[in-house]
Amino acid sequence: MAGTNGKGSVIALLRAMLEAAGHRVHTYTSPHLVKFHERIRLATGPGISAFIDEDALADILDECEAANGDAPITFFEVTTAAAFLAFSRAPADVLILEVGLGGRLDATNTIRDPALTVITPVSVDHVGFLGPDLAGIAGEKAGILKPGVQAVIAPQDPQALDVIQDRAAKIGAPLALCGPDWTAVADGPSAMTVSVGNATHTLPRPALIGSHQIQNAGVAVACLAHLPDLAVDGGAMARGLLGANWPGRLQRLDGTLAARLADGSELWLDGGHNPAAARALAATARDWAATAPKPLILVVGMLETKNAGDFLAALAPDAEAMVAIPVAGEPASLAPAALASMASDAGLTMGIKDSLEDALDQIAKTRSGVMPRVLICGSLFLAGTALSADGFEVR
Repeated sequence: MAGTNGKGSVIALLRAMLEAAGHRVHTYTSPHLVKFHERIRLATGPGISAFIDEDALADILDECEAANGDAPITFFEVTTAAAFLAFSRAPADVLILEVGLGGRLDATNTIRDPALTVITPVSVDHVGFLGPDLAGIAGEKAGILKPGVQAVIAPQDPQALDVIQDRAAKIGAPLALCGPDWTAVADGPSAMTVSVGNATHTLPRPALIGSHQIQNAGVAVACLAHLPDLAVDGGAMARGLLGANWPGRLQRLDGTLAARLADGSELWLDGGHNPAAARALAATARDWAATAPKPLILVVGMLETKNAGDFLAALAPDAEAMVAIPVAGEPASLAPAALASMASDAGLTMGIKDSLEDALDQIAKTRSGVMPRVLICGSLFLAGTALSADGFEVR
């Protein structure tokens, strides 16, 4: 599964529905939030899975390093080899692989005959590796397409879609496109309708928060339609959608960090870090403002490699203020002063603090008598730090 945004959510939704139907599911995702072993989830029984045991992972990594010897290998390549070795030793009905970066040259793209390929929305990100051109990035993502192998394609920018369709036509990869081949639409506040081919499913909206999750759920349901050997009925789809969990993506925190804010405040976390993710967050902020208004204050930390200016510009109209912080432990963290300057250019009232805790304390102090909605965002690395500090255990 390749794409810029939504890969992890689609995987979480797809896994939840498959497991609700009793299937054994392995998954490989990246990056992790708190501990590395979160990347490798192994089926442990029908409809049950768990992160790989850390001691077992260490042993498998030793095996891979010994087999590789002195040959050059990257961190992601050796850890992907370790994941494949772990998967080969545990029975499963399906393995869901997330591309680490790009697609065409990714270490996960060594499976010659996958049952299905998936491309989630493509946008500009990782420009240091993939370049700044959307068409070029889409070409890298389309590198996972295989001759004769069905592909499910999420909603795309027209420029990206042209590239994907051209690649598919050249190699003979059939596409299931959003619009002509499948659709997903909200049907009130708690339901949605997904149509794939001649089948129509009335389903609950997913537990994952945000209107963008409707389309992610649609991608996952479309995947099921093209995996006929893995039967999943409507009841299992519904149970999976309602039970899906994907930490760090519009997740409400209620632990140690949240306790720093005044009673009645809300603390939310999202690892989104590119302009497309910011636009999705802004849409959710508008939904919040319409149904349960509170002042929205952003706490933002980002890496130097990200497009911070456009990220903040997308969120600024829906936020009242922002506090800029560093991403702890990351050498490539964007200086809070630089981030604050970009926020000011976007029209946001801003402040600067040295840590997440200091930022929340400042909000609690200066917003006495106000119960704001605080959103921590800008980096998956920051999301991991926040989860650890809040006492949340990723499972």
